[in-house]
Amino acid sequence: MKKGIVFDFDYTLGDSTEGIVLSVNDALEQLGYERKSVEEIKQTVGLSLEKTYQVLTRKNNSEEAAQFSSLFRKKADEVMVANTCLYYGILEILTKLKKDGLQIGIVTTKFHYRIEQILEKFHAEDLIDFIIGAEDVQKAKPSPEGLLHMVKRMGLNPEDILYVGDSVVDAKTAERAGIAFAGVLTGTTTRRDFSTYHCAMIGESMQEIYVYMCI
Repeated sequence: MKKGIVFDFDYTLGDSTEGIVLSVNDALEQLGYERKSVEEIKQTVGLSLEKTYQVLTRKNNSEEAAQFSSLFRKKADEVMVANTCLYYGILEILTKLKKDGLQIGIVTTKFHYRIEQILEKFHAEDLIDFIIGAEDVQKAKPSPEGLLHMVKRMGLNPEDILYVGDSVVDAKTAERAGIAFAGVLTGTTTRRDFSTYHCAMIGESMQEIYVYMCI
C-alpha cells in the first residue's frame, strides 16, 4: 500500500465547471471576445490560465494572456467557491485514507488559497495535509515541479506515492515526476485517451481508486 496519495482537484475531487465558465466568459467578454460554450471551456479545465487563453482565443499574446488571467481571477474570487461541489463520497474517502495513515496532498492549477476556501466550505481542511497550487510553482502541469515539491513536503520516496487525476496533463505530470498514476474518468478524458500512458489503474470513480489503493 502507498504511504501518500496526491490528487488533482478539478474533475478528480470536485466540479467547478459553473464557476470556471462564468469566470472564463467574463474575462473573454472584457477583452472583446465572444463567449465560449460550456463544452469548449470544459476541455480547458486543468490547464494554466495562460494556456486556457491560448486555446480559446487561438492567440499567443503574452500581454493579453496576463490580462485574461487577472480578469479570470477577479471574477473567480466572486463566484468560484459558491459554484464548486465535491463529488459524491469524496469526504468519506478522504476520511478513510486519513484513518489508514496516508499523507494526503493536492497538486492543482487552481490557486492554493482557492483550494483552502473550498475545503473550508466543506469542512474538509483537516483531511488534506499539503496543497500546491498555481501560485506555488514557476511552471504549471505537465511540468513535474509541483508534484516533485509535494514529494519533498511529504518526506517520502516517489515510489511511495500515487497521483490521481482526470486528464492526460495529469498523466504526463506523473510520468515526468516518476510517480505512479491512477486515472479517474469523472472528467472529459476517456479510457482510450489514457491508453498511451502508463497507468497503475483507471477507475470510473474515486470509489474504484480507493478500492485499488486498499489492495
